[in-house]
Amino acid sequence: MLSLPFLGGHWLGNGAVSHGALMICGFMGTVIGIERAVAVKRHAAWLAPVASGWGGLCLLAGLTTAGAWLLTVAAVVFVGVNVVVVHRQRAAHTVLLLASALAWLTGSLLFLLRPEDMSSVPWWFAFLVMTIAAERLEMTRLMRRRPGAQVSLWLLLGALAAGAALSAFSARAGGVLYGLSLFCLALWLGVFDIARRTVLAQGLARFMAVCLLGGYAWLAVAGLAWTGAALGLPLRDAALHALGLGFIVSMMMGHAPVILPAIARIKLQFGSLFYVPLAVLHLSLIVRLGIGLNDFAWRGTGALLNAVAIALFAAVMVGAAVLWQARHRSGAPKQDRS
Repeated sequence: MLSLPFLGGHWLGNGAVSHGALMICGFMGTVIGIERAVAVKRHAAWLAPVASGWGGLCLLAGLTTAGAWLLTVAAVVFVGVNVVVVHRQRAAHTVLLLASALAWLTGSLLFLLRPEDMSSVPWWFAFLVMTIAAERLEMTRLMRRRPGAQVSLWLLLGALAAGAALSAFSARAGGVLYGLSLFCLALWLGVFDIARRTVLAQGLARFMAVCLLGGYAWLAVAGLAWTGAALGLPLRDAALHALGLGFIVSMMMGHAPVILPAIARIKLQFGSLFYVPLAVLHLSLIVRLGIGLNDFAWRGTGALLNAVAIALFAAVMVGAAVLWQARHRSGAPKQDRS
């Protein structure tokens, strides 16, 4: 096994043991923390992504307790940041963002106090699911929705939180409630999200819609698999990766072309290559969760393709930024004169 001295040990093995905390808190928590810090424009807000980033490095180094403390500190600061957001703009989506931050904090506290069990995982996933739901609620707030649509969303997310809480005491009952909530949330998003209309558009709008609708399909799969796993079926891997990769990474691919330029102050040249990593992602999940459900060799192939899809997406984003610069640097004077 490889050993990196500055991480203090066998980082690959440590990463495998703590990959849930690493991906959800160390990576996604840091990315979302940066996005929120840029939005609120307060120096103290940067403590959240700094703490979560260092927490992830501690987990890689095998310093589980130190990592858990840092992730908890990150979540506490992140809750404070979202209190500021709600104070500035009291709306349904900002309140939901605050609820998602509290879910992160709850999961991190459980990880700190009960590192030996998995009770933190439903809360961490709830953090990401609620964050995405809040962003979609904000995006579609101008749409005419049927009466009760927003109330039903809050009820579903409340059931999701209740399932996460119950899972700490009864994995079966809590898991069933959690899984059914995910499945019903997928139906809600499929019916009420604006993506079902923008998929008929062109360019980036269509790409985003394809990412979102594909993600909602995997969310439904995750909900059913989570329910099945709670009932004793061998579907835990399917539940975790349909949710973590199929839903959350699809959402990341769909939102990144809009969020990344806002954070990094760059521009992207959209093109058909954006669909390549998305297609590889869905293919990898079909291999991993379909053929690989009862075949470890195929499951390993699917896992490798999961990583390839994410690496391809990163490469496409970098290439899109470079291409935009190359095309517009020479064309800028013309545009300025017109």
